[in-house]
Amino acid sequence: MMKRFLFIGIIGAGLWACSSVKQTSVDAQNVKVDDRFSVNQSIDSIVAPYRDSVNKEMGEVLAHSNFNLIAQRPSSSLMNWVADAVFANQTKTVRLSTPTFCLLNTGGIRNTLNIGDVTLGDMFKLMPFDNEIVWVQFPAEVLPEIERAILKSGGEPIANAKMINGKLEINGWRENTTHFWVITSDYLMKGGDNMEFFKKRTETNLTGKLMRDALITEAREQKELYVDTTKRIMN
Repeated sequence: MMKRFLFIGIIGAGLWACSSVKQTSVDAQNVKVDDRFSVNQSIDSIVAPYRDSVNKEMGEVLAHSNFNLIAQRPSSSLMNWVADAVFANQTKTVRLSTPTFCLLNTGGIRNTLNIGDVTLGDMFKLMPFDNEIVWVQFPAEVLPEIERAILKSGGEPIANAKMINGKLEINGWRENTTHFWVITSDYLMKGGDNMEFFKKRTETNLTGKLMRDALITEAREQKELYVDTTKRIMN
């Protein structure tokens, strides 16, 4: 009897040890993709109105362009248009008592604007990110750091200013200027694109307006895009 229990115990221990090892069995088979996997008609009929509505909305013509606009460092027509549009949008109802210019980043412009109709969809392709416009104030002594950053990057979109031989010339700047404003994006304000000088800001005003919305507004109002091909950054 003792031998029998001993034998059963050994068998039981062996089974327990085997059962403690997880084993996975996978069966695979090739599935031919054919008409059986076509779009479910009932689902498509539900989605279609929304898809058609979005396509119609994105196809809205905002303005017309007589030029192909591209972003190309150090300065280009599209860089100028984007910076000008943001600056104009933000300063229409503001009386500037302090030197102010717009500084954006070339990397944030993600598409071109081609000759012909400019649609709402084009603006979403141009500026796909939900970046907010902000106003940032700096003491005058920070200006050389901004100049060095623009030079290092090879050029960025600017408005209401130009850069000649590494020196920024901001409209309204005087010898006794102590502070100035930069209209930019919240992305850059937080130090994006290695613009670390934004850490030295003394004041920040959030607008709550997306850059893309400002561009859409300006395009609608312009009807024919105001294109400036002037080189604003010249070394």
